[in-house]
Amino acid sequence: MMPNAPPAHPRPTLMGRLLAWRPQTHALWVRVLVAVFLTALAAWMRIALAPAESGGRFITFSLAVVLCTVYGGFFAGMVSTVLGMLLANFFLVKPYGSLAFTDPVEAIWLNAWHFITQLAVMGSIALVQRQHRRLKDAADLVHQGHKQLEDTFEHSATGMAHSHIDGRWIRVNQTYCDLIGYTHDEVLAMTFEDFTHPDDMGIDLDNLSRTLAGDIDHYSIEKRYIHKQGHVIWVYLTLSLIRKADGTPDYLIAVVQDVSRRKAFEAALETSEKLLRQAQTIARMTTWQADLTTQHFHLLWGSHHLMRIPVDSMSAREMIEVTHPDDREMMMKKWSLAVQGIQPYDIEYRVVVDGDVRWISAQAEFERDAQGRAVRALGVSYDVTARKRAELEVLRLNASLEQRIQARTQALKGAYEELESYSYAVAHDLRSPLRIINGFAMAIKEDNPTLDPDSQQHLERIMGASKKMGELIDGLLQLSQFARGEPHRTRVNLSTIAARQLEELASHEPQRLVTWTIEPGLTAMADAPLVDALLQNLLSNAWKYTAKAPNAHIRMYAVSRNGLPHFCISDNGAGFDMARIDKLFMPFQRLHMPHEFSGLGIGLATAMRIVQRHGGELRAESIPGQGATFCFTLPDDPSAAPEQQGAASVAVVQGE
Repeated sequence: MMPNAPPAHPRPTLMGRLLAWRPQTHALWVRVLVAVFLTALAAWMRIALAPAESGGRFITFSLAVVLCTVYGGFFAGMVSTVLGMLLANFFLVKPYGSLAFTDPVEAIWLNAWHFITQLAVMGSIALVQRQHRRLKDAADLVHQGHKQLEDTFEHSATGMAHSHIDGRWIRVNQTYCDLIGYTHDEVLAMTFEDFTHPDDMGIDLDNLSRTLAGDIDHYSIEKRYIHKQGHVIWVYLTLSLIRKADGTPDYLIAVVQDVSRRKAFEAALETSEKLLRQAQTIARMTTWQADLTTQHFHLLWGSHHLMRIPVDSMSAREMIEVTHPDDREMMMKKWSLAVQGIQPYDIEYRVVVDGDVRWISAQAEFERDAQGRAVRALGVSYDVTARKRAELEVLRLNASLEQRIQARTQALKGAYEELESYSYAVAHDLRSPLRIINGFAMAIKEDNPTLDPDSQQHLERIMGASKKMGELIDGLLQLSQFARGEPHRTRVNLSTIAARQLEELASHEPQRLVTWTIEPGLTAMADAPLVDALLQNLLSNAWKYTAKAPNAHIRMYAVSRNGLPHFCISDNGAGFDMARIDKLFMPFQRLHMPHEFSGLGIGLATAMRIVQRHGGELRAESIPGQGATFCFTLPDDPSAAPEQQGAASVAVVQGE
């Protein structure tokens, strides 16, 4: 039991139970029936035990009246009294039913006296019962109130304690004990100083001294307790002093509420606010709210300094005045549409602060009432002046760069056309000297059949060199021809062209055993003569480099990559070293020695020019001694071709 706990109720005595009896708990007819029964029983007992003629007839019914009044209340006692008087006057003395008194005065006097005495008895009993019930009800109320106070103290969600002035505990509830982690007995053996944080001891003792001195009646502070496990608990303490009747201090009441979660939330909120302010400063972001009923704008958390605005509160008129004149109409229109809920408020506009024009990006969300009317706006604004200036500078540079690119492109185009014209003229003009050299060499040989062998060999070398020079000139002319103009695109059947060219190659070298496989139905939108030349160069290349293969085979097929067909020609010939692929498509560059395979190094360069004119790409892969694969694209839409055609065209193709 806690100290000062109220004593339990003593077990009630028989007299106490009789006095506490509540007649009204029984129905009226039951009480009347009991009164009749007890009165009749008293009459029977008197007749059976003692003759009524012996006197004291009315006394017989007094006990019945008392019992009926105790059990059934005043009304039941009155019924017993009246019934007893009737029985005493007419039924206790023979002859039954006749008046037992011969003297009327005596009868009246005896009946009146009996009635008055019974009234006094019944009234006394009823009065005592009522007073006892009132006292019991009052005691029950006191007990119930005391129990409620005790329950409130013990089961309160906050810690509560009573202590003497010297700090000794009178009582402490379980919530207080649970708060600091100690058992009830452990707390009673301690004082509040034993678990108060040292840094908070001073303010607590100072307020306690002021309270005991009479300066204040109570005080409330936030302080820290040290839990039994060692961690800190923040509490809100309210301490009140209770005084005796003479005004001297009696005891203290302490109410303690755990506010650790709130303090942690406040610390987190403070940290968040600091981070938000830092983020606002770094991002030059202003947060604001607008009361649409008063048309008043308020900039939050001092962020108006970021915009160099002198005040943190402005009216709608003042907001419009700081807006750049050229942007006011646009800003007001977008604000009106956003308030109506027609479109979100997301805008960039200029403001003028102290003569400085700055760009602002603003977004806002609106709170609306039950009718959908906007009542408040919450928004953020960013200073995007640096970005806008950079964008304007980029636009200016782009315009300048575009002009320079056009000028440079025109210059390059002119230089390219001049170079092509020069190459064509040079190649054409070199033909005449070569024909003269070759003609004179042949004339010398024919006119001088008796020349010594060395001279004959020199003439052969002159004639061979002039022939080789002629072939080189033809290659230059071919490259020049394939590099000019736009292709005329029609639907071309690559399978048919490849089959025809391979048959022509086989007819020129019937002694070779070469097999080939051509996938049917390979078509593309391309220039037919150029595709014919493209396939001629690639197939001739495959035919030439399979000359030393024991089972020469050439294959043409298509694969799809990224939705675009890649036409491939593979062979099992000599192949080439991938380390030298950067020279593969360069004019007059060869990856094999002249005594191994003949050629000028023009074919693949020509194929590259044709593919590039179609906006496609040409790729190759090879393993020396195991053949080579060349894949090219002929896109219908040249704009879909890779931007870096020259670089992409020498990339390695994955093995088929």
